[in-house]
Amino acid sequence: MGQESRHTQIIDLVKERGFVTIDDLAQHFNVTPQTIRRDINQLDQENQLRRYHGGAGVPSSTYNTSYNDRKIQNLEEKQAIAEAVAKLIPDQCSLFINIGTTTETIAKALLKHTGLTVITNNLHVASILSSKEDFTVIIAGGSVRAKDGGIIGEATVDFVRQFKVDYAVIGISGIDEDGELLDFDYQEVRVAQAIIENSRNIFLAADHSKFGRNAMIRLGNIADASHLFTGRQPPQKITHRIKECGVKLTVTGEVPLSTPNF
Repeated sequence: MGQESRHTQIIDLVKERGFVTIDDLAQHFNVTPQTIRRDINQLDQENQLRRYHGGAGVPSSTYNTSYNDRKIQNLEEKQAIAEAVAKLIPDQCSLFINIGTTTETIAKALLKHTGLTVITNNLHVASILSSKEDFTVIIAGGSVRAKDGGIIGEATVDFVRQFKVDYAVIGISGIDEDGELLDFDYQEVRVAQAIIENSRNIFLAADHSKFGRNAMIRLGNIADASHLFTGRQPPQKITHRIKECGVKLTVTGEVPLSTPNF
């Protein structure tokens, strides 16, 4: 059995049982405990499950991974996604950029552009883009979340609603099999919903670990997006939903950026 197939089955077993020991998994797949530990470490880094002493369990639907961990997870994939997004954003346009480590990576890729007007509720994005003299960077008002520099609250929602922009660049914590977009913070979700409502084109950026990831707050549906950017082909059910909704899809790790998937 290949590693990818084993990983899929490990995830299924964890979801089914809630917690599975290393010894049980090693016996089930007829491999060494060291192999299972490597599998669990990789899947934990991808947010597919949680590594615990002696085994693995279901990721929390109420708490997100720490900001510092998220910054380095799947970084090469996020950088490829960022280049793909930046390629389709024209110079001299207006855009929202929301909270997230993927959107921060996209902000770095946008530094090659000219004349952008960016409205953001992400202090890190504002800091990255403020180095460009020809950019106009507008920071939303509201409460600053210390753990990641996100700005949230009703004042932020009201601020966002004053604008109508060309593009929204949105990150997300999880995409369910039915296409539901999921996140962990209700106040952050309210801001993201306002951003989507006040943008002409919605660019959703999500590395492959977000597919099937569990989070408890519904932000919207994949149908709300104009274009989804990711690093690997989504699972079959999500791919079907994307096609059904007519959402454009760019998979940076599997197809040339200039070639649409469908």
